[in-house]
Amino acid sequence: MKKTAGIHHITAIVGHPQENVDFYAGVLGMRMIKQTVNFDDPETYHLYFGNAEGETGTVITFFPWPNSRQGSIGDGQVGITAYAVPAGSLSFWEKRLTEYNVPFDKTIRFGETYLDFDDPHGLHLELVERKEGKNNPYAFNGVPAEHAIKGFSGAVLLTGAPEETAAVIEKVMGLERFAQEGDLIRFRSEATVGNTVDIKMTSVGAGVMGVRTVHHIAWRAKDEADHLDWLRHVTSLGQHATPVRDRKYFKALYFREKGGILFEIASDTPGFAVDEPREKMGQKLMLPPQYEGRRDELTAGLIPFEVRNV
Repeated sequence: MKKTAGIHHITAIVGHPQENVDFYAGVLGMRMIKQTVNFDDPETYHLYFGNAEGETGTVITFFPWPNSRQGSIGDGQVGITAYAVPAGSLSFWEKRLTEYNVPFDKTIRFGETYLDFDDPHGLHLELVERKEGKNNPYAFNGVPAEHAIKGFSGAVLLTGAPEETAAVIEKVMGLERFAQEGDLIRFRSEATVGNTVDIKMTSVGAGVMGVRTVHHIAWRAKDEADHLDWLRHVTSLGQHATPVRDRKYFKALYFREKGGILFEIASDTPGFAVDEPREKMGQKLMLPPQYEGRRDELTAGLIPFEVRNV
């Protein structure tokens, strides 16, 4: 049975890029690993944040559309994006969120304590302690490496067809059904980050795409050869996948499962250091070759921002 190692990245729609950068870099202490443009809409940024190395399973990406409509979180979307922090770190994060006036709640799910809060544009986030997975050596703006976000712990999926979504997660993507609690079923993959997915088995009402919502969740393929095998695999199991698309840092294919969630499968290779030194990733705008000739035009239309202490 073919199995994905886990989550590759999650992509969301947000508002003003400076507000986005101030929160994920300034408050959460994540490293900006890439600034580029949306390959399908090059007049829009595509901003990437992850761990020190920009490793798959740690990367969240954003389309900042400051003038776009507000979305609503619901069926057919990732409802919650959850991050793993080192064991013993939740008290640090409670204090930090309080200092930055970020309201939060505590919940317990599958025996784990989560801090629940929203980013400035309304995206639902969580922090949970996990022993598994290596620590992130990146430190920024008062977030020391000992408490730094490791990467994703997982995600909560909201779906209009829970049984069908669960079948895709288990039978197509190859995650293992791990536990059930109330109306949530937990699935696990073999990775040490980005390895748990909880599916809510009751409807919360249809979501509407826009600012504050996740656009898609991407799953890992080992390399480009494995990625082509994934295309054959998902197609053979009845999923209507797109052709493979070159996203420069990975190969991508997409399909929308019957519960309405847009799934991507992305290759771990070639990675985010393919076009700039790893130690300098994220410091300047990188464009794919097809847009390099429009650099001045595109740059003039993008809202300036900076990674800064806040």
